[in-house]
Amino acid sequence: MLVLAVGIVLDQGAVASAGAPPKYDHIVVVVMENHSFDQIVQPGAAPYLQKLAEDGALFYNSHGVAHPSQPNYLALFSGSTYGIRDDGFHEIAAPNLAARLHAAGKAFSGYAEAGSPRKHNPWESFTDAKGTGKSLTEFPRDFARLSAVSFVIPNLANDMHDGTVAQGDSWLKAHLGTYANWSRGHNSLLIITFDEDNYGLENRIFTVFYGAGIKPGRYAEKVDHYTLLRTIEDIESAAPLGATVVKTAISSIWQK
Repeated sequence: MLVLAVGIVLDQGAVASAGAPPKYDHIVVVVMENHSFDQIVQPGAAPYLQKLAEDGALFYNSHGVAHPSQPNYLALFSGSTYGIRDDGFHEIAAPNLAARLHAAGKAFSGYAEAGSPRKHNPWESFTDAKGTGKSLTEFPRDFARLSAVSFVIPNLANDMHDGTVAQGDSWLKAHLGTYANWSRGHNSLLIITFDEDNYGLENRIFTVFYGAGIKPGRYAEKVDHYTLLRTIEDIESAAPLGATVVKTAISSIWQK
């Protein structure tokens, strides 16, 4: 057993098993902002996220791929940053997750809370994905009506960018807690990750998988936004995008 300085016990044996990810009915991905792994797992800092980590799969070797925010969202949605190193306005005509899912006969939805900036809503930057964007108020109460893959993007007050960690944590429980509970019994998955850390040297971020078929544990497998996208692609039988071609889907967390 390995104990981190932040007080979380990590079971290194949890990385031993491997297997292809299951085929989920629904995947919901939530992206929070600008905090490091250590900031989130600090005792008492984010009780809801820490509870999800206890009952789900926590990756303690997870990393953003760039700074500032926007290229990380682009990487997670399309497998590339396109060399973008800013949070400015960009129009991109390139393959992306929404298009790949459509080609596979499935749907993507991007739910943005009012006030969420364009730089955090990657579908708005792609010419053939703009129509997949929706208000968070349209997130269905009947979760069986969700698209195959949905992104949920809080606004700046609730994603920990402008508000506190505690505020963002409470927002997650209020807005995704019911779905998280539902997912475990309905062949569905919740992924919560961050865009980037607080400009540390490793860009190390908190990432947790929670839902059906997840083997709880603390996993040493090194992952980044490209790894997450490749895992979603494999679940959905979608062709890999960009840098995900050379990535391997997460294999260590699935129950046999």
